[in-house]
Amino acid sequence: MSLEVVRPGALTTVQDLGRPGHAHLGVPRSGALDPRAHRLANLLTGNAPEAATLETTVDGTALRAAVTVTVAVTGAPCPVRVDGRPAPWGAAFRVPAGSVLDVGRAVTGVRSYVAVRGGIDAEPVLGSRATDLLSGLGPAPLTAGLTLGLGAPHAPSTGVDALATPAPPAELVLPLHLGPRDDWFAPPAVRNLARARYQVSSASNRIGLRTQGPPLKRSRTGELPSEGMTLGSVQVPPDGLPVVFLADHPVTGGYPVLGVVPEEHLPAAAQAAPGTPVIFLPLLRRT
Repeated sequence: MSLEVVRPGALTTVQDLGRPGHAHLGVPRSGALDPRAHRLANLLTGNAPEAATLETTVDGTALRAAVTVTVAVTGAPCPVRVDGRPAPWGAAFRVPAGSVLDVGRAVTGVRSYVAVRGGIDAEPVLGSRATDLLSGLGPAPLTAGLTLGLGAPHAPSTGVDALATPAPPAELVLPLHLGPRDDWFAPPAVRNLARARYQVSSASNRIGLRTQGPPLKRSRTGELPSEGMTLGSVQVPPDGLPVVFLADHPVTGGYPVLGVVPEEHLPAAAQAAPGTPVIFLPLLRRT
């Protein structure tokens, strides 16, 4: 029960729902950047939600099946082929023993998710099989020739075309709960934030979505002592350009946090390609 990596792609990692509860050890949650797409792929193949999938980045991956397996590809829409023949995206299908599954380049979005019935059977670390690029925990990113073990099937596949999949955003709109350090920025900059236009930077990664656009002007000088950071924190480094922290974010940081994006809006950030417009919508400051 295994898969051989024929083409690893630019960055393909093993991901599950992460390892929450270890921030006090300096370990971020990690896990799938688009947990909705991860869960959907597992549901289509009959896996439990926490089963490990493969998260590809932009240009997909290719895998040879040692035995016949049931597979589903979700997340960023992309061409899917088995031994060169078209296969469905967003639905469960079979890959015969010895055949090569090729998950192609994303047509829109950034990250696709490949679930195999039984899940990817990597060694758990702190209760998770997720690859954490910041701490180095979990399995290394895929390389050519690597063999991936598979777990035991959990349940039958749900079948095809029963589940809707959200499209990657043409425009990324991120609600923002202001605080705790919005008072470190000039009041006009915060008031006008909703009218400012940013774009997703090509320097974005699993740690954070970086932006390009008008720098936010500070009202204070100096730096903060390191503070705890949470998923969705919008940190503003000295260049004034907001960074939205994603799954592999550091658990502490010294740059001021303008606000926090609610977690339910982060899957869209995971699929926002470089150049995608970004709009921040400031909400009332939390008390």
